[in-house]
Amino acid sequence: MKDLEGLLVVSLEQAVAAPYCSGRLADAGARVIKIERPEGDFARRYDDYVKGGSAYFVWLNRGKESLRLDLKEAADKALLGRLLDKADVFIQNLAPGAAARLGFGPKEWRQRRPGLIYCAISGYGEDGPYRDQKAYDLLVQAESGLCEITGTAEGPARVGVSVCDIAAGMTAFQAILQALIGRGRTGQGRAIEVSLFHALADWMNVPYLQYRYGGKAPKRSGLRHPSIAPYGAFACADGKAILISIQNEREWASLCAQVLERPEIASDPRFDSNVRRVANRAALDALVAEVFARRDREANIARLEAARIAYGRLSDLEDLSRHPQNRLIRVATENGPVELLSPGAVVAGETLALGPVPALGQHDAAIRAEFAEGAAGSRVA
Repeated sequence: MKDLEGLLVVSLEQAVAAPYCSGRLADAGARVIKIERPEGDFARRYDDYVKGGSAYFVWLNRGKESLRLDLKEAADKALLGRLLDKADVFIQNLAPGAAARLGFGPKEWRQRRPGLIYCAISGYGEDGPYRDQKAYDLLVQAESGLCEITGTAEGPARVGVSVCDIAAGMTAFQAILQALIGRGRTGQGRAIEVSLFHALADWMNVPYLQYRYGGKAPKRSGLRHPSIAPYGAFACADGKAILISIQNEREWASLCAQVLERPEIASDPRFDSNVRRVANRAALDALVAEVFARRDREANIARLEAARIAYGRLSDLEDLSRHPQNRLIRVATENGPVELLSPGAVVAGETLALGPVPALGQHDAAIRAEFAEGAAGSRVA
């Protein structure tokens, strides 16, 4: 029996943040009914690279049931109400205030169902001066200051995945799990509010604190560490790159002697402490780069391994697809099975089994019959 088996999650969702959250609940065994617009979650059409399906949609919607509802129609609104009468968790990522206008706001549903865990996900929160501002991932990356510390000295850059959406989905998931534990103790649900901005702002606390209390704004440094040297990427003779990280003086001396083959550099007054190495980073990086460029990447790695210096290959997506540390899982889609990179956590003695990705409206008839007015499934528990 899975951890959340027997729980019903109703998720009025689209895009990334809410589907990430409900998808993790489905992985844990909850029954997740995904409410889609008649035309479907627009994430279904982000691309068609995965056997005709969207990469984001396949990743985030395994193990769910798809039900299309038109909430402008009284009958469909009533059906959603009957679903919520049975639900343990309700997730929605409509614009702030939209759910309440439809009759599905947190206040009324918490009064009607005190045990319901209600989670609203938005861009900037349910109140405040920016509550109605459109909030797509890249826009929030910019608004939260993330882009200001990401990129190179020449200019800011976006993080290459939808990090604000994912941060919000992760935050909502952990808040719902905490609420389920609390409900087990008190019998009471709760209303949870999560926003993309606030989830990512939490992740920005280190640069915020450095600036707020130290007056230091981190500089964009690309693939270099802003306050440690040498710590960055260096090209090798075969055109591939490798990142190295020196954390202390012992490692610095070992790098000089065993990798650079110039032990005297360790005591060079320009480089004999981390502070001096950072101050003279350009000269230091040029020296390291010249040595690394003489050998292929694997030859450099052999020397780094022998010297016990931390490193990482600068992998492209072909490297990732063949990475020997990958754990893969298989899910069914309407166009055939797909292999995904596995979730990060592994539970000893358990094999992760994931449900299929639903076709649009695949479960319409079954759910409508189960939760028809007067049907057994539609009665409040």
